This record gives sequence, C-alpha cells and structure tokens, in this order.
Amino acid sequence: MAADNAISRALDSDLWWSFKRSPITVASAIVALVCIGAAVLAPWIAPHNPFDLASLNLLDAFKPPAWNPEGDAAYPFGTDDQGRDMLSAIMYGARVSLLVGFSATIFATLTGVAVGLLAGYAGGRGGCGADAHRGYPAHLSLHPRGPAGGWRGACRPAAGGA
Repeated sequence: MAADNAISRALDSDLWWSFKRSPITVASAIVALVCIGAAVLAPWIAPHNPFDLASLNLLDAFKPPAWNPEGDAAYPFGTDDQGRDMLSAIMYGARVSLLVGFSATIFATLTGVAVGLLAGYAGGRGGCGADAHRGYPAHLSLHPRGPAGGWRGACRPAAGGA
C-alpha cells in the first residue's frame, strides 16, 4: 500500500514531468539502462567469454566488424590482436568500470557523511575545508601550486580573516 502511494507520488512529481518532456533525457536513460543491463548480464548474453583462453584462436586476430564485407558474424565488433571478441570484451570491461564507479561513489559518500558528522559534533571547529572549496573556483583548486597563499590563505577569508 505504501509502495503504491510512493510510486503514484513519484509519477506525479515535477521531476518525472520534466523527464518525460525531454526526449534527449529519455534517450540517454535508455542508452544508460541498455549499457548497464549488458554489463550486468554479460556472462549470459555475451557471444564469447574473453577470459576463456581455450576458446581463443590467433587465426581470428584483427577480424573487422561484422558489417564490414570481410567481417564475421561470430564477432559483431571484430576481434583484437589475440582473437578475442571486442563486443564481449566491452561488456565484461563495463562490469569492472561499473564496480569501480559505484565503489568510488559509496566510499566518497561514506567518507563525506563521516566527516560531516564529526564536523557537526565538533561544532564547526574542524576547519574550513568546505568553505574554502566553495569560495574558490575549481580551476584554481586544481592548479599544481594550489590557491594563492596555500591552504592557510584559502581558509583565511572563510574563517573571517583570522
């Protein structure tokens, strides 16, 4: 019952209305879901297993994609220098990329929440890292020498000139 209410509220929200009205957003979401689905389902839908060395044939190396006249339908995106199917390699490689991306996001979220909780518990005495980050454009923060005056100089305006 509560799930039905949550779904009906989500479908009646401004976010869903904006999403439906933008064809580029819908197309991007479909492409993202297809890519994520292909990565998750790679062991079942990939034409070949790129990790099965017994199935590799060096005579199949550098085959062009299937749409090329010299291409082979068994290798839709062609093969690499060791005869591995490129479509299968992309699907299995996407699994690793998704794992790294989600792991980094979870780690950053947990770290940010922990630091935020500690800063809130300390009553704001934990430094001015967030204020310094907000006060300077990203391109200055990425400069090899850092913001003018080092981090102490960056924190001074946020700390009230102390």
